[in-house]
Amino acid sequence: MTQSLAPALEPGSSAAAHDDLLYRKVSLRIVPFLFLCYVVSFLDRINIGFAQLQMKHDLGFSDAMYGLGAAVFYIGYVLFEVPSNLLLARFGARRTFTRIMLLWGIVSVGMMMVSTPAHFYVLRFMLGVFEAGFFPGIVLYLTYWYPARRRAAVLSIFFAGVAVAGVLGGLVSGWIMRDMGGVLGLFGWQWMFVIEGAPAVVLGLLAAFYLVDGPQQAKWLTANEKAQLIAQRDEDRATLPHSSHSSHSPHSPHSSRSFMQALSNPRVYLFAFIYFSLTCASLTLSFWMPLMIRDFGIRDVLAISLYSVIPNAIGAVGLILIARHSDRRGERRRHFAVCTIGGGVALSLLTLHLSSFPAMLALLSLATVLIFAALPIFWTVPSSYLSGAAAAGGIALISSIGITSGIVSPWVIGQIKTHTGSMDNALYLLTGLLFASGIALLVGVPRETKRV
Repeated sequence: MTQSLAPALEPGSSAAAHDDLLYRKVSLRIVPFLFLCYVVSFLDRINIGFAQLQMKHDLGFSDAMYGLGAAVFYIGYVLFEVPSNLLLARFGARRTFTRIMLLWGIVSVGMMMVSTPAHFYVLRFMLGVFEAGFFPGIVLYLTYWYPARRRAAVLSIFFAGVAVAGVLGGLVSGWIMRDMGGVLGLFGWQWMFVIEGAPAVVLGLLAAFYLVDGPQQAKWLTANEKAQLIAQRDEDRATLPHSSHSSHSPHSPHSSRSFMQALSNPRVYLFAFIYFSLTCASLTLSFWMPLMIRDFGIRDVLAISLYSVIPNAIGAVGLILIARHSDRRGERRRHFAVCTIGGGVALSLLTLHLSSFPAMLALLSLATVLIFAALPIFWTVPSSYLSGAAAAGGIALISSIGITSGIVSPWVIGQIKTHTGSMDNALYLLTGLLFASGIALLVGVPRETKRV
């Protein structure tokens, strides 16, 4: 802006420019690495969606079996998410992220050994156990570095990782499954699990040396920069609503009391319901998009994979633009409602089964960008109510309750698809949940609340 070029006329502009430079320095250091880790984690979570195109045939799995296997991941995830995030607050991000990535990488590679439904269910459960806490850990970790007014734009980058994982899955998974089938006597889907799981192990080892627990430990910051980040973080926490705020650190003896405050806050459960409804839709896109595209009339495995790149690529760009617009306007409620209700309308229109493949792909792309864009906007809201130990436990509690959608949604959709041969009823159900989530945030979060 013009004012930022004229510090003599706008005394605060030089300070704002200095802030921008500092947060850019922080972002360039921590965001690319964590973004790469998140892309790999989500790719290892959703590549089962591509594997099913061959795996169900090779192993004799039904849609219902596949849906249950996809859901079992989230049982382990839900059970261990809160403990994992509390361990991050206790032992630090570096050790926690290292543990998570090493273990999930090993299990992801181990998916190549699946030969029975029991193997499938056990390994999916273990993958959920070991990956639990990674995403809420990122949300918590970012609160150590960024004030609330900057978080939607940063979080949008990570949620773009969901779409980027879909793009990579589309570009790489189909090629691996088609062209590597039979190499060393392995199926193509077995090679996919090996090749896409190994990077998590490498990144886990790198995390032990690259990450730091917070600004205090960052040797790449000057003493003044550390003090500035900590001061802005503490000032930001001081403005949180009193009922949820705790000034104690996660290591404080008062941590358990702060966590109980989060447990007793009704709005935490409202947030959990909203997140549940939203992730039912987003996980459907992640797990079932290849099958949806096949139902549009595409049969070749590689072509399905390549077409899935289009909605995910549009979603990656669109969600960043929408989240940044929300940051600039300082408004969350209406942005979220427009995304969820608009995404629901787009999903419902897919049931028209238009004869035009480009039209169906366009509707799928519109649903993807709006649903994915709602995710970073949503996650700026809970962190405006919780801090300290309450943030560590509260964010994980919201995420773990909400992500039970991963248990319910794949199983329900698998049952619907198996018994009706169509996803129409599932899409109507998801549309209703998206509408409910948008209305719940509009009604349940007061307009006058700061930064919401």
